[in-house]
Amino acid sequence: MTLKLCIMSVLLVAALIQPAVAAKYLVYTGTYTRDATKGIYAFTFDPATGAMGPAELKAETSNPSWLAVHPNGKFLYSVNEDTDGMVTAFAMDPKTGALTKLNSVSSGGSVPCHLAIDKTGKLLLTANYGSGSVGVTAIGADGRLGETTRVQHKGSAEPHAHEIVFSKDNRFAFVPELGLNQVISYRVDPAKGSISPNDPPFVQLPTGNGPRHFAFHPNGKFAYGNNELSMTATAYTYDAARGELKEIQTLSTLPGGLKAGEGLSTSEAEVDRNGKFLYVGNRGHNSIAVFAIGGDGKLTAVEQAPTLGKTPRSFKIDPTGKYLLAGNQDSNTVVEFRIDAKTGKLTPTGKTIEAGIPVCFVFVPAK
Repeated sequence: MTLKLCIMSVLLVAALIQPAVAAKYLVYTGTYTRDATKGIYAFTFDPATGAMGPAELKAETSNPSWLAVHPNGKFLYSVNEDTDGMVTAFAMDPKTGALTKLNSVSSGGSVPCHLAIDKTGKLLLTANYGSGSVGVTAIGADGRLGETTRVQHKGSAEPHAHEIVFSKDNRFAFVPELGLNQVISYRVDPAKGSISPNDPPFVQLPTGNGPRHFAFHPNGKFAYGNNELSMTATAYTYDAARGELKEIQTLSTLPGGLKAGEGLSTSEAEVDRNGKFLYVGNRGHNSIAVFAIGGDGKLTAVEQAPTLGKTPRSFKIDPTGKYLLAGNQDSNTVVEFRIDAKTGKLTPTGKTIEAGIPVCFVFVPAK
């Protein structure tokens, strides 16, 4: 094979590995419904220029603090983070982005804060923070939700389930358990609409960490979690055959000299699509911690980039991997940063939009 053909083959393989990138996106935004904020909003995003349109209301619903899109791209689901927890299904209008409510069902507990859909699109799992339980809900072919069954967490402390993450092969689901200081692992059976404890059933972290969110490395060999209470990030090795995590490193998300304390907590965790960097939100410090990921999966601190607003509860890297959008919950802004592909550092682009209490983002290709 000639050098030219070899290069072309490498580029073709790289293109197939990376997800397709749309010309423009609609970014749905989860919120808390207080003050003037009424439900789920959306704004346009152009990855070619980084331009963001104004946030517009797409559906009124109570406290839709986390959102997920069905694999077929036709339906959107939200938690309703209330004491009487619910999850709600919507049909998405491909042209306008308008949301039409299909139905709402119990989340299987109280104060649901996160949900995720398995890769077959048949099963929705909900993390109920208040009750420390996981709701298991079947999804019909029409996008509607069936009845929810409840899987209750138990331990020596009060449980607080905080997130749902499916493994790449869809065999396992992982739940950071803030109250129990565990990342719990379940086996998933979409055909039966059920989950069951894995063996081993969890990885245990030291008391006082409070695992909150969790993300896999693209190579499937590593995973990373942020610990809300200790202001740290933990790196794990991952055995895909067994669905087993093993802690290999834990680092502070704060600059040197600062320690976890009153008013400080981590929020979101995300690995970039090339697996080079980990990003973790620091509430109170109002920054995003950037870590470089080594070949052994371990982390090296790069910087803590200010989010130019208050309380970055959530952020999202756009599908091109060029931009990061930070949602500042208590200043009602979405601030855009450009990602340096070599260093992972974040630089403000100068683009900011107003958005009521933004706490979750999902990108959907615009039609």
